[in-house]
Amino acid sequence: MFRNLLIADLTSDIGTFMQSVGAAWLMVSLGASTAAIALTQTAATLPFFLLALPAGAIGDIVDRRKLVLWTESWMVAVAVALAALTIAGRMTPWLLLALTFALAAGDAIEAPSWRAILPEVVKHDDLASASALSGLEFNVARAIGPALAGVIIVSFGIGAAFALNVVSFFGVIVVVWRWRRAARHRAAPPETLGGATVAAIRYVNHSPVVRGLMVRAGVTSFFVSGLLALLPALARNLSHSAGGFGVLLGSFGGGAVLGALVLQPARARWSSETVASTGVLILGLTIAVASVAHSLAVLTALMVVGGAAWIVFIALLNTLVQYLAPDWVRARVLAVFLLTFQGGLAIGSAIWGLVAERVGVSQALLWAGLGTVATLAARALSRLPDATGDVSPWNHWRMPAIVKDLRLDGDSGPVLVTIEYVIDPAHRRAFLHAIHEYRNVRRRDGASQWGVFRDIERPDVYLETFQISSWAEHLRQHDRVTRNDQELEDRLRRALREEPNIRHLVYPGRE
Repeated sequence: MFRNLLIADLTSDIGTFMQSVGAAWLMVSLGASTAAIALTQTAATLPFFLLALPAGAIGDIVDRRKLVLWTESWMVAVAVALAALTIAGRMTPWLLLALTFALAAGDAIEAPSWRAILPEVVKHDDLASASALSGLEFNVARAIGPALAGVIIVSFGIGAAFALNVVSFFGVIVVVWRWRRAARHRAAPPETLGGATVAAIRYVNHSPVVRGLMVRAGVTSFFVSGLLALLPALARNLSHSAGGFGVLLGSFGGGAVLGALVLQPARARWSSETVASTGVLILGLTIAVASVAHSLAVLTALMVVGGAAWIVFIALLNTLVQYLAPDWVRARVLAVFLLTFQGGLAIGSAIWGLVAERVGVSQALLWAGLGTVATLAARALSRLPDATGDVSPWNHWRMPAIVKDLRLDGDSGPVLVTIEYVIDPAHRRAFLHAIHEYRNVRRRDGASQWGVFRDIERPDVYLETFQISSWAEHLRQHDRVTRNDQELEDRLRRALREEPNIRHLVYPGRE
């Protein structure tokens, strides 16, 4: 199934890159300004910023297979309209931006679920290799699609490239239609869209490592977007043809293929932080040098280097996110990752287009390159991890015995949980360190409030308290504990003299 999905996705991505080249060059052909050309990149990435979070929530609630089929059908319809209007000569710059946005909106809704499918079709031990192959597939498409688009546009026109993009969707539809996804059984009550969205924000906010990945992806993509957004204008200045633009994008994709091939050997030899930082440094210098390139050949070589450096950074972050997110929230965490990454590209593309209007394309690229190098300062606040641990479920908490006359349903609440610890005074410092680390675990998994208190009459007794919005959310909280949390709990338990006493209290309402 992974092989079939990979081949179908390769075909679809080639079509997508053909469409991207066609849209950018059509905007140039329509005589649009540099800012409008850069807005093509914004229209293609802004939906990920606007829709990624609810899309991730939907992907964790509904059947991901059905969601992919619906979004693919939507994109086929938009692609047909795009091709028909272009062939008929009815396209305008604003209509092109609107249809590009609509096409990207379908991709934005699908993307978190599509990425979350990967751990369902391969074993955990194969996830790193499968993720690397997926990155390789994407960049093979990046290498082939733009070059093929350049040839087709020169030979048959932009409408032909758009028409081939329509055909490219059907492979994915057929493969996903034939996939018989394993049934997912969850003991906890199903989540609502609003609750799932809040849970995603809470999870990322209280997962310091994941949050750091998001920040670095967003800040770096903001500066790198200068190269991607201004490349059509740069190609127009140097080659005056769609073929030249296709060669540049294809070179970027070809370099990304090389980067994907060296990523795994590099990770085996050096730390994740070293590999990622080296990629960002090379990429920033490449963008800065591109600002003074005056020939298509030199710029093509720079695109190969830049593509390799870019994929090393972004593929490494994407793999780490896949490993760090448990299944119950995986699509949502990937959605937040897409939101920050694509949001940086969307906002950056618009800003760098405006900067280029004021100071010129070369000066804007120079600033973008220097800004990319400057993002390395983020290492001081958030270093990339080498070990990701085990995020499989570890539901070991004892469920309370509910008295018969207590009417308790999923909406009952709020729920207050108290845990009384009797500690060994010799391990007080270790206990306090562990219990304050536990704050992030409780808040990450559903607690809206958390606190720890010391008994003034019995100084060896501490009381941990946390509040959850409802009984249903507390049941989900049990399912969200992972085996990564076991080491922290073991540290806490080593400081205790006896088993902790746990109590569950529910707000009674007006009886």
